Amino acid sequence: MVLPELPEVETVVRTLRNILLGQKIAGVNIFRPEVVKEPEAKSFSSLLAGREITALRRRGKFILLSLSGDQVLVIHLRMTGRLVISKKEEKHPPHTHVIINLDDGRELRFIDPRRFGRMWLLPAAELPVFPPLAGLGMEPLTEEFTVTRLQEMLQPRRAPVKAVLLNQSLLAGLGNIYADEALHRAGIHPARPACSLTAGEVESLHRAIGDVLKEGIAHRGTTFRDYVDGEGKKGGFQNFLRVYGRAGEPCLTCGTPVAKMKICGRTTSYCPACQPYPAN
Repeated sequence: MVLPELPEVETVVRTLRNILLGQKIAGVNIFRPEVVKEPEAKSFSSLLAGREITALRRRGKFILLSLSGDQVLVIHLRMTGRLVISKKEEKHPPHTHVIINLDDGRELRFIDPRRFGRMWLLPAAELPVFPPLAGLGMEPLTEEFTVTRLQEMLQPRRAPVKAVLLNQSLLAGLGNIYADEALHRAGIHPARPACSLTAGEVESLHRAIGDVLKEGIAHRGTTFRDYVDGEGKKGGFQNFLRVYGRAGEPCLTCGTPVAKMKICGRTTSYCPACQPYPAN
């Protein structure tokens, strides 16, 4: 199962932003109360009603809707969640768990077959200490994420470099797909101890992370099965993946069959020729 990562969540935010900004919430229908983590479902609905959506942004893999009255609606799609704008008359798809009714007659629907996605409503002042967000690391597409910061992240750690890249407390939003693709572009074996990378390799990896995330966003994310953007459209970056999900197929760079292995329980794809593990 593939979780939406930074490019997918960013694409959802971008496709919904112009539609939702300035809209007022007319009401909320909750069909699966367990999706709402806090407050309890009845209070959640009453607190949302009448509020205006004033901003929409992403933090890591979380979607944040700022609301009038200094409230923030935090949404995590997890594995199969979708946040899609629809006309009221359109049939509700299976697994529609929450519907936010907008004052223009449309509906913002949260759809999630696996039911792992979650919503929280909290005062904006509590956002900096909200546990799921407070522990997130730096954003890889900001000026804060420099080669030096990446080196500081990798240097003290003997864990596989792939595992370090997936650590959300260090780097927010990078997941399995884009970590594999970045490591391939940088020519770095995913099982290498993070501390073993040379200065040149760290620089190549930093560049590759930025490039692959930007390309993922440009192609509206990667769709294998569940992911769609805020308008219900599939992404296209799956057509440009070099190694992820291509085990046994020829590497698009050198033709060597792509291999796979497990790192921290996650299936990892790499090219043994383009990403050799250095001899001792």
